[in-house]
Amino acid sequence: MIDEVFKHNKDFVESGAYKAYVTDKFPDMKVAILTCMDARLIELLPSAIGFKNGDVKIIKNAGGIISHPYGSVIRSILVAIYQLGVNTIWVIGHSDCGMNHLEATTLLDSMRKHGISQDLLDDIAVNEKIDYDSWLGGFPCVHDAVKCSMSTIKNHPLIHKDITVEGMIVNPKTGELTRVL
Repeated sequence: MIDEVFKHNKDFVESGAYKAYVTDKFPDMKVAILTCMDARLIELLPSAIGFKNGDVKIIKNAGGIISHPYGSVIRSILVAIYQLGVNTIWVIGHSDCGMNHLEATTLLDSMRKHGISQDLLDDIAVNEKIDYDSWLGGFPCVHDAVKCSMSTIKNHPLIHKDITVEGMIVNPKTGELTRVL
């Protein structure tokens, strides 16, 4: 598969196809979007909201949630605001999300089946102070998960109060958006 990727890339560059995507690092619409890494959203979400390459910054993770107020998602939001001129943050969850009702035990069981030892899991829990249920667990309701991430952004001490925070849920089949208030 990797050979096909590099062959495609060579053709892409040599043909000049990249020229259709040329932009700079500053988002034209001054918007950053926190959303899920779900493969169904890769092309659907930008099309459903009418944005093109260069319009927004997109931050993706499992569930499109903020799991720690000083983790990589907030760091990315801070860079977007203070270095790239973003003034609006959109948290966009989606229906039929894999993180909805995910239990940490499901992931831990899969890790053990793939050779990760229980001793290692226990050591990490103790030494790194990891609560697997909160770190790896999902959420019971996508609407509430979006609201929680919105609240974390709105109330974060390092994010100034002029930042607009909006929430939405997208249907991964149709692209229909529902506003979260």
